[in-house]
Amino acid sequence: MIDLKGKSAIVTGGARGIGKATLMKLGSLGAKLVVADMNPEATNACAEELKKLGYPALAYVGDISKDEQALGLIEACNKEYGSVDILVNNAGITRDTLLMRMKKEQWDSVIAVNLTGTYLCTQAAIKYMMKQRSGSVINLSSIAGENGNIGQTNYSASKAGVIGFTKACALELASRNIRVNAIAPGFIATEMTDAIPEKIKKSISNSIPLKRPGQPEDIANAVAFLASDASSFITGHILSVNGGGFLPGGGE
Repeated sequence: MIDLKGKSAIVTGGARGIGKATLMKLGSLGAKLVVADMNPEATNACAEELKKLGYPALAYVGDISKDEQALGLIEACNKEYGSVDILVNNAGITRDTLLMRMKKEQWDSVIAVNLTGTYLCTQAAIKYMMKQRSGSVINLSSIAGENGNIGQTNYSASKAGVIGFTKACALELASRNIRVNAIAPGFIATEMTDAIPEKIKKSISNSIPLKRPGQPEDIANAVAFLASDASSFITGHILSVNGGGFLPGGGE
């Protein structure tokens, strides 16, 4: 039985999709929540929805790729709840195009949010976690960071960077009882993937051994496990949640 009572949990990119599903899951397990996102309306609406369910929830609007705003997020959590126990670095963007057409702004913006934002939030959070001598950081990578993907050299590089960052942090922080792990989702049905034509989505689903896209709740369940004492002997691990996407012979 996973129990997160008394634990504070920050989820970046928390206003929708995987982030929102994660907040719902962690709240149901007793965590005190911080919804962090750039969209004021969506962030506040998500926090209010969580509160109506009886979950403590603080809304924080900011850009975690900016030093002072990432630091402000972590400080807001500590001020509100008196600790920083769980950090889920979920915020991410895409700016897809083939490498030969990619503008530097498209490269820089994806690296800034997906990788630099993860670094800034983690660096700020571990200052509190080190004093507590406890904490769990869960970073969201991607199957694209493990396999690469056409038209996503920037995104794939950022998510591969998250994997290396996770492993190095795990080594540095283990002596302080701070665990750092990552989740690499496969194809997940979210608002981001809704724009993909149905024919292509069906083809992707057929290539997955379980023959379906993942749901945000599939990732949220994995986050809850890595955030909890149920995974107390796991650090530096990259958990692939992709329906068997690495298995040979999965497609039709």
